[in-house]
Amino acid sequence: MQPVWMIPGLLSVFVVAALLTALARGYALRRQLLDQPGERRSHAVATPRGGGIAIVASQLLACLCIGVLSPAAAPPLAVFSAGLLLVAGIGWWDDHRPLPALPRLAVHALAGMLLGGLVWHGTGDLLLGGFSALLAIGLVNVWNFMDGIDGLAATQALLAALAYALVLPAPVAALALVLAAGVGGFIPFNFPRARIFMGDVGSGALGYLLAALVALGLVSHSAPLAVLLIPLAAFLVDAGLTLAGRILRGERWMEAHTQHLYQRWVKAGHSHVTVTLGYALFGAAGVVLTVVSVRLPSPWSQLAAIAWAAAAAGLWFVLRNKSINREG
Repeated sequence: MQPVWMIPGLLSVFVVAALLTALARGYALRRQLLDQPGERRSHAVATPRGGGIAIVASQLLACLCIGVLSPAAAPPLAVFSAGLLLVAGIGWWDDHRPLPALPRLAVHALAGMLLGGLVWHGTGDLLLGGFSALLAIGLVNVWNFMDGIDGLAATQALLAALAYALVLPAPVAALALVLAAGVGGFIPFNFPRARIFMGDVGSGALGYLLAALVALGLVSHSAPLAVLLIPLAAFLVDAGLTLAGRILRGERWMEAHTQHLYQRWVKAGHSHVTVTLGYALFGAAGVVLTVVSVRLPSPWSQLAAIAWAAAAAGLWFVLRNKSINREG
């Protein structure tokens, strides 16, 4: 995307996402695609789901436009778009008719391999391609796990996209801004009071899109992996430690639950707005640290990222224990 087209292009992505979110809400209400309150959910009112299709459509339209304006970029964009369609498509299906975990994971793996194949083809580095595939599978599911209260998954994706826009080279930074614009068009419908949830179609797609930005950052040698993961730290730590705890306790970790830190804080009496803003504050600090870290020489940049992850884990344990005490 050329600089002269950036502002109108980003504005178009924002408007498309907003308009399609409104249409998705009407569709969900007509089809009665509603998330009902329950013991394993963190909301108290039946709410339409599937609004994330608007983010997906805005990103696919942007890829189409970029491919038309830059024909050399069209083939890799087509492969990437196919992966995004796979993740969004299985999520859309799951939003309409819940699926078992294994078929969803198989589709996520296929999409991840498409992203990994692109990285391998572009760099000749099989290990980097394999890592990119695994990262995509992981982030698709992390964003799905963490999409449980108003605005949380969307605001964290927006902050991460802005961080990558600030530290990655111009072509990749433009893609990060496109993602930020698409998420920005959805957020007013999801926060501070959710009139529609993004659903699996949106949460999985956000994970895939963010994995692609991290992979492009690695391909361009813009920053070490540890630094590129700083903007994702809140979700990686919460999802990772919660999942590890469930596995160690012998629980069925793939089942729906309310044991993530954000869910515990809602159960302890905090509002969705308070919890989402708390995560956003942590995420904003992560954006600043990311920008600072890319300017540090090695190994200081990696050490800064490791220290941030350790601080996030320590904060997770402290807040989790406080929330458990308040629940008790």
